[in-house]
Amino acid sequence: MFLESGASDSPALAITDAAPSWVEALVDCPGAQGAFTYRLPPGMVVQPGDILSVPFGAQQVGAIAIRCTDQLTGELDAAQIRSVEAVIQTGFFPRTYWQLLNQVADYYCTPLMQVVRVALPPGLLARSQRRVRLLPSSQESMSAAALSTAAQQVLAVLRASKTGDYSWQYLQRQVAGASRGLHELIQAGWVEHYLEPPSPVRPKQRQAVTLTATPPVNTELSLRQQEIVAVLRRQGGEAWLAELLQQCQTSTGTLKTLAQKGYLVMRSQEVLRTGHSGTIQADAAKRLTAAQTTALAAIQSLTGFREVLLHGVTGSGKTEVYLQAIAPMLEQGQSTLVLVPEIGLTPQLTDRFRARFGDRVQVYHSALSEGERYDTWRQMLRGEAQVVIGTRSAIFAPLPHLGLIILDEEHDSSLKQEQPAPCYHARTVARWRARLDNCPLVLGSATPSLETWIRSQAAAGRRQAVGGEGTGDGDEEMQPATCNLQPALTSQSAICNPQSLPLSPSSPSSPPSHPPVLYLSLPTRVHAQPLPAIEVVDMRQELHCGNRSMFSRALQQALRSLQDEGQQGILFMNRRGHSTFVSCRSCGYVVTCPHCDVSLTYHQPHEGAMPTLRCHYCNHIQLQPQACPSCESSYFKHFGSGTQRVVQELAALFPSLRIIRFDSDTTRTKGAHRALLTRFAHGEADLLVGTQMLTKGIDLPQVTLVGIVAADGLLHFSDYSASERTFQTLTQVAGRCGRGDRAGRVILQTYSPDDPVIQAVQRQDYAAFAARELHQRQALRYPPYGRLILLRFASPNPVAVQTAAERVADALAAQLSAEVERLGPAPAPVLRIANRYRWQLLLKLPVVGDTNLFKVEHLRSLCPSTVSLLVDIDPISMA
Repeated sequence: MFLESGASDSPALAITDAAPSWVEALVDCPGAQGAFTYRLPPGMVVQPGDILSVPFGAQQVGAIAIRCTDQLTGELDAAQIRSVEAVIQTGFFPRTYWQLLNQVADYYCTPLMQVVRVALPPGLLARSQRRVRLLPSSQESMSAAALSTAAQQVLAVLRASKTGDYSWQYLQRQVAGASRGLHELIQAGWVEHYLEPPSPVRPKQRQAVTLTATPPVNTELSLRQQEIVAVLRRQGGEAWLAELLQQCQTSTGTLKTLAQKGYLVMRSQEVLRTGHSGTIQADAAKRLTAAQTTALAAIQSLTGFREVLLHGVTGSGKTEVYLQAIAPMLEQGQSTLVLVPEIGLTPQLTDRFRARFGDRVQVYHSALSEGERYDTWRQMLRGEAQVVIGTRSAIFAPLPHLGLIILDEEHDSSLKQEQPAPCYHARTVARWRARLDNCPLVLGSATPSLETWIRSQAAAGRRQAVGGEGTGDGDEEMQPATCNLQPALTSQSAICNPQSLPLSPSSPSSPPSHPPVLYLSLPTRVHAQPLPAIEVVDMRQELHCGNRSMFSRALQQALRSLQDEGQQGILFMNRRGHSTFVSCRSCGYVVTCPHCDVSLTYHQPHEGAMPTLRCHYCNHIQLQPQACPSCESSYFKHFGSGTQRVVQELAALFPSLRIIRFDSDTTRTKGAHRALLTRFAHGEADLLVGTQMLTKGIDLPQVTLVGIVAADGLLHFSDYSASERTFQTLTQVAGRCGRGDRAGRVILQTYSPDDPVIQAVQRQDYAAFAARELHQRQALRYPPYGRLILLRFASPNPVAVQTAAERVADALAAQLSAEVERLGPAPAPVLRIANRYRWQLLLKLPVVGDTNLFKVEHLRSLCPSTVSLLVDIDPISMA
């Protein structure tokens, strides 16, 4: 681990010969905070993850055993601690599941209870039911005369039942002193109790629309009514009402008119709350390319833990490899966990998986309602083989019999949680989980993270050096070797120097001994389509030639021909909103957020709509002032551009162009991602304008044009990983086009055409970019040639937060070794957010060395109660 998080957080995952006397448990009761300690009665054996019945106030409630211990903390009085009443169910969660949670808490310096809250859905036990049932031995002719009166009464009630099974609440109502009687019967081996995850008390109902008749050719239906009928026919004759309204941009009244004419019916249907949407046509396995076949065979040959990098260019068919790797897992009764970086990716990916695997596919992410999350957990806990698709929090899904973990777009920064704690990276946790469950981990990307890339290339070099693929038995030590990069790069960078290549991964989550990362390549697109040509346009020359538009002449010409040729395109803009900031033209005053030290972004969703100013940090919203607060001038100018302004400019230049905006403003409502992408896929728009949401795994074969409006907005972030993120984002968005029968074209607009990152993007040369970037990282000791810890301080008091940061820095200076570099303390790039002032302190550590630097609790003790301290291990953003 990096830091010692305090004795209270040290895991105790096993019952030793000296049985512990105490158990810490998460009590499932409204308002209960933290873990509560209970006494273990003599002879009671408890393991982490067991479901307990414990006293809490005047009632008996359910609890999850978190940790067993034989010592109490100093402030607890043993005489005041109450005892566990019973173990309701053992092994409710796999043992390795609690090892994983403890590992996350330990490594990311977070109290275990905070990790548990992230991992478990709210109200898990409250929704479940404790039940009691007879065991076969109780049916034999055994005398109950020796039992107490309460035990005899409980036994009689159970025997009177046809099933021999009742809820604990029912038995308590029927028998006085049922608790003592039940304990006696359990000790005698006549009954057992267990936890039953029940079906929802109120089944969820949804309005469904079913097509009952097809209108004649010469129909009197309006165009909107005909569109509704056409959409229903495409979806197999049935759709959910809410999604149909959203997709067709219509009203319930229009549907009722169609129902009155006899073309459709609307009725309520019960539906399990799993996020499933619409009717999906079944799909069969596709024929694979030679590279896909090789990659699939390599993955399917793996037994036990092994980390795999599936490096495939955009459109190379990584998803099909995933699907065909999963199919035999399901047949063998094993489950698969698939992680994606954005919620917006789940609808399209889920549809592909459900077309192949049907109802065995579950979806789990933070945008689901509490009921949907609980229902998905209920499905997972049944133990049936299934596929779970979700965002980073799904790494904690309690899948038994886990046979494979897949991280799609493993390079994406969305897989790292920045706040609240724990600030975990799903890729790191996935590696731990794959090791604990002894299953392969597949990392897929067209632009792998540099940490994953260097580990895979070091492993490839080692295999080349030893003349084979390695045993993969988990006991191999990675040794220095020449990297197996493209031949043209073998002498260009220190990355390929065996003496300068640190083969330990940047994240010390991996133990010293581990099997090498298996590198699999998909170098070409399926059906042999070429990668799209990338044309770089120098916007300085455009301005020199008199073009003051945000669109270059080449892009304007491409947009004009788009609709004429019946093709579709994508325009990428890194910012949402209309304008970056609003300034007074008389005195230069900039309208800023009253709660944050940032300018407000101008928003105008469409022409004629009420314009507003919004803070993208705290979501403060206000109207634009009529007059400047500084000089009372009424003249304001909007600077910068966002997706809203791009759409407005397009509407003015190309009024006939049909446009859909795809950003976080237009996808706030549930199901909006799916509805917008479905409309675009069905040809209801010519152009999709959006932010980075467009770059992540969206597959639209009909797109032949991609326009990158302003590449420089990504390139000049003040972050050590800005170049890497820029290359990844631009390469990924360029890869959205040319996936169908027609070749794609990418127009990249920039004021820095000579920048090495832009040039690498134009050549689509990942290896050359990686070599150059890693050379710079090595010189500055940034990951993967070093490790980072970021301490974030925040407080409503600007003096208190600065003082606390300086006090912690002084304490660290006195105890850190010379090889640990300290940067700061300094104000955060944005000093104030939501009326909280922020300071930070960055520590740079060597890849190899002592990582037990200090105790987090000691650092927190140096901060007053008004100052919060967040420890971010392996940060990827310094903002």
